[in-house]
Formats: sequence, C-alpha cells, structure tokens
Amino acid sequence: MKAGLSILDHIGRTPMVPLGRVAVGLAAPVLAKCEHLNPGGSVKDRIALAIVNDAEERGLLAPAATLIEATAGNTGVGLALVAAIRGYSLVCVMPEKMSHDKRAALTALGARIVITPNAPPQDPNNFQNVARRLAGQNGWFLTDQFANPANVRVHQQTTGPEILEQSGGRVGAFVAGVGTGGTITGVGRYLKARLPRVRIVLADPVGSRLAHLVSPGQPDLDAAYQVEGIGGSIAPAIFDVTVVDAVERVTDEESFAMTKRLLREEGLLVGGTSGTAMVAALRVSRRTDLDGPVVVLLADSWDRYYSQPWMRDLTSSES
Repeated sequence: MKAGLSILDHIGRTPMVPLGRVAVGLAAPVLAKCEHLNPGGSVKDRIALAIVNDAEERGLLAPAATLIEATAGNTGVGLALVAAIRGYSLVCVMPEKMSHDKRAALTALGARIVITPNAPPQDPNNFQNVARRLAGQNGWFLTDQFANPANVRVHQQTTGPEILEQSGGRVGAFVAGVGTGGTITGVGRYLKARLPRVRIVLADPVGSRLAHLVSPGQPDLDAAYQVEGIGGSIAPAIFDVTVVDAVERVTDEESFAMTKRLLREEGLLVGGTSGTAMVAALRVSRRTDLDGPVVVLLADSWDRYYSQPWMRDLTSSES
C-alpha cells in the first residue's frame, strides 16, 4: 500500500453491475453505476473533493478556513470528509424537507447545520440564498456546487470515462436525475463526444419543473414531492439542458416501490433517487433502437433515509 493515501484517494472508480431480476426480459441490458459505494455514500463525494482541490490550487482557501454549502445532505457529507482530512471547518445549509438521518450524519462528522424553510429559489430564505448570504457575512468560502464548473469537470474527467470503460465502450443510454446538473452534464458531454448515438435521459420526479424546462411539451408543474436531492423549480447554473435527449417523469410512489425492489431483489442498498432513476432506465431499456446497454446512476445510499416515512414503510412487518 502506498504511503500517504487517505480515504479521499478512494473516491470514484465505483463498480458497475448488471441488473438481473429487476431488468429481466427487456430489449437492452441495464447496468447500474454504483455511486452509493463511494466512501461518503454518494456521487457527491466526487464533486466535494474536486471543488476543494480546485479552490486550493487557485489559492482561495486559507489554512483552517470555513467552507459553507447549500446541500440536500450528500454534498455536505462529501465536504465533511474532505474537511476532516484537510483541516477545514464546514457549515451546511439544508432545507427542512431533508431527512433527520442526514442532519445526524453531518453533525457526527463535525459540521454545523443551518436549517431553512422549504422556500422557492427567489425567496431570501431559500437554502442557496441563505448559504450565499452567510458566506458573505462571515468571510466563509462558498463551495457553490450549483454553479461551480469543477462540478461538471470532475464528471467529464472521471465518471464519464469510467462508464465508457466499464461498459466495454458501448452505451446506448445514460439515465440520471438532476440535483445540480453536474453529473448528467459532465457524463453526457463526455459520452456524446465519443458515442454520437448515445441518448442522455433525465429522470425527474413528478412535481419538479426540470422536465418542462428541458422538454417544453412536458407539463409545467411545480409542486411538492418526497424524493430528496433531485428536481427543482429552476435549472441550476451548471446544468446544460441541451445535453439531454429525453425526459422520464417518475412519481414518488414509483420511486419508492422501485427502491424496495432494488434493495430486496438486487441487493443494492440505495436511496429513493436511485428508484427514480431506475424506473426511468427500465422504460428506456424497452427501446429496440439503442446502440448498447442502458447505464443508470445510483446516486446515494439507503442509510440516510432510515427515518423517512417511505423507508419506515419498507421496514414494517407487513411490507
């Protein structure tokens, strides 16, 4: 083992596995990119490390600086790992919708948590606006995942190449949800530059407006939904909507039912957004014109949702 390695050196290079029982009988095979197996339990580990590395390289971070981020929880956990290794402090601003499990995990990792109302983007109390305001008032470094180009870049440089290599150079479609848009933008750009026929598909929860913003023929619906960390009222700054070829809208009920199947039929210990993405991927895999397998991104682990009603339903004796 090389001297000097830390847990941060084990971010990325996650496995990609074929789906068996859930995807049986479909026209195209389905491969799951298991980002929930990153050290911090989500795909956001990649951007947390990339954003801090970029800031350090540009001389923007003083020793023992305080980082602040508006997060649904996963980017916060990734940043907490980086902060622990690099000696920074961390403040996480979260909407009240997010699970108590995420709050507990971040607190255990030493982060300070600020909870905001579930306010729309234009409201001063929206979590992104609060994080931006606190950063300015206190001189903290805003990691700014929703607008930071390092987010897209790390997926273009790592996640995309991993997928192409692990799929043997053939991908018919790539399916993912959008939180910041960094994953689908970076992976989509990488794959499209090498596979002209690949389809990039957005999996969006019913209630999110992103489906309409990408494909105006979709309903313009802005309503509450239970799935955490994806969707939204406006397109994030780094989300390149032109990279997306198609949209699949998925209800909470479909998402959580599929998450249960992934847990019990595939042994994939994932959260609700993975159910959203998988429902969309199975629809896409029924197409007969794909030039390769459907790759679906499983964004995070189940352990940050134990307290949520949908997870409690899965653990009841009658489920």
